[in-house]
Amino acid sequence: EAQLVESGGGSVQPGGSLRLSCEVSGFDFGDLAVGWFRQAPGEGRQGVSFISNGDGSTTYSDAVRGRFTVSSDKAKHTVYLQMNSLKLEDTAVYYCAARRWPGTLNPLMYDYWGQGTQVTVSS
Repeated sequence: EAQLVESGGGSVQPGGSLRLSCEVSGFDFGDLAVGWFRQAPGEGRQGVSFISNGDGSTTYSDAVRGRFTVSSDKAKHTVYLQMNSLKLEDTAVYYCAARRWPGTLNPLMYDYWGQGTQVTVSS
């Protein structure tokens, strides 16, 4: 059974860091693109980043480029999102999602989703 489980959310002050994890099971991990998305209250789900496990290529939204880093540990079947220099506007529920390569920041193109993890940035 295909499953994605996120962890690592929490509360942090502006300028702080968090690392989210997405453990993936039930897939051929090397064929996947795994994306990170976020949804703030009252807003639609937005693409943040994705990694294509086949070639390791990555993509970031303009809002997070230079602050967030996505990476993949194939041995652990886990994808990470390192979030640095967090801002108030980064507050949202963060989701990971999977689809067969290639990746995209369009959430409508993903078939499998995790349950989400809350990230709150506040002073």
